[in-house]
Amino acid sequence: MSEQVQSDFDKITKTSKISEEEIQIKKNFLNKFIKSGFPNRKQEDWKFLDISQIIKKNISDLSFFNDYSQPNKIDTSTFVDGLEHNKIIFVNGKIEKIDFNYEDQNKIEISDETKKDISFNYENSLINLNNAFTHKVFKILVKKNYYLKKPLIIYHSTNDKIKSTNINLRLDFELGENSCLRLIDFFTDNKAKNFINIFYNFILENDSILKNYKIDKFRNDNLKYSFNNIEQGNNSVSETFILSAGSDYFKNEINCNLNGEYSSAFINGVFSLKENQQHEIRTVINHLVENTKSYQLIKSVLGKYSKSAYQGRIFVNSKAQKTDGYQLSKAILLDETSEFNAKPELEIYADDVKCSHGSASGSLDENSIFYLMSRGLNYQQSKELLINGFLLDVVEKITDLEIKKLIKNIIGLKK
Repeated sequence: MSEQVQSDFDKITKTSKISEEEIQIKKNFLNKFIKSGFPNRKQEDWKFLDISQIIKKNISDLSFFNDYSQPNKIDTSTFVDGLEHNKIIFVNGKIEKIDFNYEDQNKIEISDETKKDISFNYENSLINLNNAFTHKVFKILVKKNYYLKKPLIIYHSTNDKIKSTNINLRLDFELGENSCLRLIDFFTDNKAKNFINIFYNFILENDSILKNYKIDKFRNDNLKYSFNNIEQGNNSVSETFILSAGSDYFKNEINCNLNGEYSSAFINGVFSLKENQQHEIRTVINHLVENTKSYQLIKSVLGKYSKSAYQGRIFVNSKAQKTDGYQLSKAILLDETSEFNAKPELEIYADDVKCSHGSASGSLDENSIFYLMSRGLNYQQSKELLINGFLLDVVEKITDLEIKKLIKNIIGLKK
């Protein structure tokens, strides 16, 4: 692999217009990635779903070279109907369009950060890979006291031009004081096997609000990894919802640092897996100052030979008195071959805190199914109704009514 990744890196540096200084910065991260390789189950954070083995099994000859010089056609049929929205469109990892036409243009600032050293140093080989190969890095600044009028949907799509290819992309967001961004990640992949590596960095200034909804609904055999880093100031709020359902493999990681007093982080997720899928959510919430709050609820419905995992860690600094932290994960196993793994963690160094965690898994309640069938439903309808109620609890946590309705329609949930 090291020869392949080095060769592809050399191809990119020869065909791209980047300076020697930029090349050296990227090369340093490349060497870090080559030294460690893809994560594997020997590492604690990857003990449940070994991405190294999964890539070897599913993508025999992974290419790290992607030709960004060619434009890609935008497939407008994949756009979300019935919701006016701004757009950022990625096709094969390349930004083809940025559209904030619904907003006051002097309140949004978009800058190309590619030539700046904005490296993110984190002990994670996939972030090193991202730093080495990302083509363009844009920063989206929402200025002070501005609430976006419409949501921003980031479309992620691939087409038949690429196959067995590693795609790396990054965006940085800064929310000024007392600003608000509603952001939807919408994945519309084709069936070609690729490994997609996404990194977002969020900075939330005092009193700002981030609402981020990740929707991976449509069946595809791509492998995906997404890492969100969130830095929060005083009285800021981040809300993250994850629908993890479409890809063969998807791991979402969220690292949230509650740096300001009265800051809050809410993470809710749904795994809805059919057959032979492997998905994971891993969260780290760092309570670093007094009077911070976090809430996490993850639910899974797992079909044949599917596997989900949830690793949730709450860290409470010794200075972080009056912390309120909660996490809960539940799973319904629809088949004896399905598997759910949970690893809740509490690491607390303060004494005036309120923290709890819990996890449970099992099959559908046959007594409940029998009762519903006695009321006129058939077996399949009874199962669907119970699953609907199980997942609806998570979706109801979404605070944006317009987006909640959209997600209910996408999942097919009925109240």
